[in-house]
Amino acid sequence: MIKIGIFGDIGSGKSFIAKQFGFPVFNADREVNKIYKYNKNCFKSLKNQLPKYIFSFPIKKNEICKAILDKQKNLKKIVKIVHPFVRDGMNCFLNKNKNKKFLVLDIPLLLENKLNKKKYILIFVSAKKKEIQKRLKKRSNYNPKILNKLRKLQLPLEFKKKKSNFIIRNNFKMISVRKSVKVLKSKILNI
Repeated sequence: MIKIGIFGDIGSGKSFIAKQFGFPVFNADREVNKIYKYNKNCFKSLKNQLPKYIFSFPIKKNEICKAILDKQKNLKKIVKIVHPFVRDGMNCFLNKNKNKKFLVLDIPLLLENKLNKKKYILIFVSAKKKEIQKRLKKRSNYNPKILNKLRKLQLPLEFKKKKSNFIIRNNFKMISVRKSVKVLKSKILNI
């Protein structure tokens, strides 16, 4: 089984590119949303660690956001609690798809959380900052302060680029992205 890890800056189009491969995709952001919605153990842990902020189940994003905005230390607590649940979800996904030839892991903090193994093929999604900013502003939950705090969790983008096997440039144009993915897929198939 070949595992492809996709990472890059927030808003660079990782999830869109991951889907273009046509292989099963584990999306860490979607997994976090499921955890907030259905996982009572996560809720209890967050409520225990952040009683001033977390009140209701399913966990509300605005409660998480308030905790993050108040203290950077709260973000670290949240990550420490939520990350093991995300890892469990990823392991279930890998188990469920163990007979597939290719799997894609769309995990923004893949390197930071040491989720990549030596045999993973790492793809860095590169996009112009101006384009990323324009796209982020269109999101309903856009909050520049939270984005800055989340970016502080990430390793420098240049370091990530150097660690990757391939770099795919996302210009947010469907035809050229599909073409780039097709070229990349054929390179990966020949590894």
